[in-house]
Amino acid sequence: MELSDFLSYMPQLVTGVIVTLKLLVISGVFGFALAVAVAFARIAHNPVLARVSLGFTELIRGTPLLVQIYVIYYGFGSLFAQWPSVRESFVWPYLRDGFWYVAFALAISVGAYVGEVMRAGLRGVPKGEIEAARAMGMRPSMVVRRVWLPRAIQILLPTLAGETVMLLKSTALASTVAVMDVLGAANYIRAQTLRTYEPLLAVALIYAVLAFFIERGFAYLERRVPVRSAR
Repeated sequence: MELSDFLSYMPQLVTGVIVTLKLLVISGVFGFALAVAVAFARIAHNPVLARVSLGFTELIRGTPLLVQIYVIYYGFGSLFAQWPSVRESFVWPYLRDGFWYVAFALAISVGAYVGEVMRAGLRGVPKGEIEAARAMGMRPSMVVRRVWLPRAIQILLPTLAGETVMLLKSTALASTVAVMDVLGAANYIRAQTLRTYEPLLAVALIYAVLAFFIERGFAYLERRVPVRSAR
């Protein structure tokens, strides 16, 4: 493929990168919030809450992400399309867009996988720090916000970096439901040019660059917020 021909498709690749980053940020933010809730539910003294959260993590972690995307997109998407009240509502432009189904599937996947990671991190926080916060008169919610959760995140920064890179690579599954992410843009270029390797190599390079910046970002956070070992 000539360089000029490839550059003519650069707008599609740029759009694909933007879509991929949107998927990464949206699913990452909501997925992490869900992961924190799952983690606290897993270590809760309430047996019902603990069992429900365990069942959720086992179900999500035990089934392929691609199957989850298909079930959500084709299942819920077809169901919503059958309801006239939904099609006439303001949410229909979003519900007919595969982007949001993929973002939802990725978010619950992050919630399950990172939830187990966060559970280990919460248990890894020295009990003395939590007891000291309570002795200072902090309310339970303040202990969680000021001490317990921040310390767990400090401990887990290297692991969270790897999970974020894995989430980045998982966004490539969006192209299976006609979402024009980076891989979807590459498939479009392949169909238009009948060239296979060049678009795929470009996509591989893009993912490698994005993963590099994610890892560098977490490494910066690790240097700025060093983890103190318990004594």
